[in-house]
Amino acid sequence: KNAFADVIRAAFGTAAGEGAKDLSQSEALVLMCIAYFQPITRGELSSFFGKEVSRDLIGVLRAEQLIASGPRSPQPGAPYTYVTTKTFLSQFGLDTLRQLPDFEALEDAGLLSKEKLLAGDIMSELVGDQDGPD
Repeated sequence: KNAFADVIRAAFGTAAGEGAKDLSQSEALVLMCIAYFQPITRGELSSFFGKEVSRDLIGVLRAEQLIASGPRSPQPGAPYTYVTTKTFLSQFGLDTLRQLPDFEALEDAGLLSKEKLLAGDIMSELVGDQDGPD
């Protein structure tokens, strides 16, 4: 409960706002795709965005304990899949994944465009383009 947040932070020695890192746009979009399409491999994420999703980006989400390894994929080579965690649910105030907004409702509200996402227009900062601003 928010009423106890300051007491818990004091007990565990963390300052307000510490511990929960703000996600970049690319991290948030990859996390969103994992949440909606889990279990999903890094290769499937890369083909979805049209750009390679780096191991570093996956590592950031794992370090924040927002995702974990899921079952091995039945694809050749049995790549790891990724799934969201209980930490993901609690950080976003969800009890279950069923509480995620409906994907089509997000499109209808103009908050998400599947066409732009698939065309890679939204993911211009995805890893592989980390050289900095042009």
